[in-house]
Amino acid sequence: MTSDRFRPAAANGTAYVPIPTATEAFVWIWLPDTLEPVVAGRIALEDGLYVFNYGRSYLERIDAIPIYLPELPLQRGRIVPEAPLDMAGCLRDGAPDAWGRRVIINRLTGLGGEAARNVEFDELTFMLNSGSDRIGALDFQTSAERYQPREHDRATLEELLEAAERVERGEPVPPTLDKALFHGSSIGGARPKALIQDGKDKLIAKFSATNDTMAIVKAEFVAMRLAAEVGLDVASVRLTKANGKDVLLVRRFDREGSGKGWTRRAMVSALTMFGLGEMQARYASYGDLAEMVRARFTNPQVTLRELFGRLVFNVLTGNTDDHARNHAAFWDGAHLTLTKAYDICPQPRSGREANQAMLVHGEDKRSLLESCRLSASNFLLSDREARRLIKDQVGMITQLWDTICDEAELSEVDRGYLWRRQFLNDYAFEGYIDGTPGL
Repeated sequence: MTSDRFRPAAANGTAYVPIPTATEAFVWIWLPDTLEPVVAGRIALEDGLYVFNYGRSYLERIDAIPIYLPELPLQRGRIVPEAPLDMAGCLRDGAPDAWGRRVIINRLTGLGGEAARNVEFDELTFMLNSGSDRIGALDFQTSAERYQPREHDRATLEELLEAAERVERGEPVPPTLDKALFHGSSIGGARPKALIQDGKDKLIAKFSATNDTMAIVKAEFVAMRLAAEVGLDVASVRLTKANGKDVLLVRRFDREGSGKGWTRRAMVSALTMFGLGEMQARYASYGDLAEMVRARFTNPQVTLRELFGRLVFNVLTGNTDDHARNHAAFWDGAHLTLTKAYDICPQPRSGREANQAMLVHGEDKRSLLESCRLSASNFLLSDREARRLIKDQVGMITQLWDTICDEAELSEVDRGYLWRRQFLNDYAFEGYIDGTPGL
């Protein structure tokens, strides 16, 4: 059900357009190893809370799985989100984030720039007006009877880049490009991006932003490639160009293709695992995530070492955007399994000191190797094992820096900007006795 509300379509408020406000949505799910979705239940807005009900037909299925436990157990009746949430986190994981919301606002209102910043729709409106090929195994529809995907028109990378730049500038997107860019509106994150398909791979294309102060697309490529070389389990990436600008292509790991179609793997973010909302994200910690791994994940010992390695690598490469939505796990209805690492992107820094987005050790979130070392026991690692992992990563980053930068065709100016500012910043080694990079 929807109702119309009106918002100005121009900054001077002279033109108005009706904007549908959603009050309910039906949740469709791809069950494990299936090619077609089935309806799982209904979200309804009630007194400011998004209440969920499983459908009777879904509960009667032999192969039904809970969308996520403990949030949405298979049961009849209303399931009200627990405070501080107004919607179950596993459902909110499927909603668009900053970039997708900008695309949707541009599409529905024609507003851009500063005018668009003042527009905010309810969650269901964003969910129902974003692309269907969203991360994980859920989609949101207006009907419980018929699944109608919000598909995209195929477009070239050049066309997608042009459309993304128009959204950034606050300009209308031509109808010929609107659907193609809209297809990627369900993907999380704040940076311009789009979804494409290349043969048997589904890819996320990440573009540079107009306000970038460094070669951030190439920097992310270098970080992701180095992460793979130091032994971390990361999404595969490659660089290409569109209109003379760099584009990072990241292979999606929540999709598997066959001759008949695509299966989707259910995923939940660490924020959902913590039971936290966006406003409480600052309380998320690596220690709590490690505790959850020990209790609920498959292959906990291997996973803990991987997670500690990702923490160390984030510190060593200046990726301070390691918030709880940038950690995720596959969900099969009973167990959690850590996904490949993604969004490892060095962040610009002006000062000497830096903090990680999640707490590293106790209440300490400083981007220090010493803080990582002190947290090693949370990951069931000895001090010796932690120091060995740190030493190996520092050595591999140092050894492979030039090779990976050559692979990225990174200029000497950009290398000079990134080296010892983002990558192996001196601050990271402060107080770490035997962690001197030796350069």
